[in-house]
Amino acid sequence: MDRWQNKIAVVTGASAGIGAAIIKDLVKAGLVVFGLARRVERVRDLKKDLAPELQKNLHAVQCDVSKEDEVKRVFNDIEAEFGSVDILVNNAGIIRSTELVAPDNTQPIREIIETNVMGVYYCTREAFNIMKKQNITGHVIVINSIAGRSVPYTPGGPSSNMYPASKHAITAMTEVYRREFHSHGTKVKITNISPGVVDTEIFTDEVKNLMSGIPMLRPEDVSDAVLYAISTPPHVQIHELVIKPLGEVF
Repeated sequence: MDRWQNKIAVVTGASAGIGAAIIKDLVKAGLVVFGLARRVERVRDLKKDLAPELQKNLHAVQCDVSKEDEVKRVFNDIEAEFGSVDILVNNAGIIRSTELVAPDNTQPIREIIETNVMGVYYCTREAFNIMKKQNITGHVIVINSIAGRSVPYTPGGPSSNMYPASKHAITAMTEVYRREFHSHGTKVKITNISPGVVDTEIFTDEVKNLMSGIPMLRPEDVSDAVLYAISTPPHVQIHELVIKPLGEVF
């Protein structure tokens, strides 16, 4: 991790759960971290979990990754002030309660695609072009899901609607990015991390009740995987990493 000391990391969906765990671990590992979130005040609150001398290295930034203009503004501001983006962790993701066949449900379905797919696209595009311009050996992390490999099914549970499709999309995008990063002559790495069920706020109370007793990962388990991926030597790329809690049924 020595090569990442004082380097710049951007983490989306940083206000809670996996994102919150990742930004705290990256700061503790010596990076300067920008936590992007809609609920930016919650990112600011995370500073109290850090040692006083490290709190200055966590920057809370208001950003809805589904809004292209907001994403471009944030990355332009970071580059202008700090000169680079060395690590991007695409973590922002949402679930909505609906069915694909439900009438008049375009808005929640669109929200899933705009955050889970287009948000990854906007942020990765901006980060990569900074890395390329600055000739940085950077690293892009995509926090995916096992839903990006199959379609989990809980008997009697709600429909997963567009969520698995959005995760399958970023699974395919990760492979396209790997090839494009190489074709542009860069040394930028990309890693797709697909956790099983993680105990976070993303689930509604109804879903949490249905999953009562099911083994779950902790957000810190996923953060550990991020630290592992970025700690590999320059010639090693962890392209895909699947993590499940012991005994997971999906």
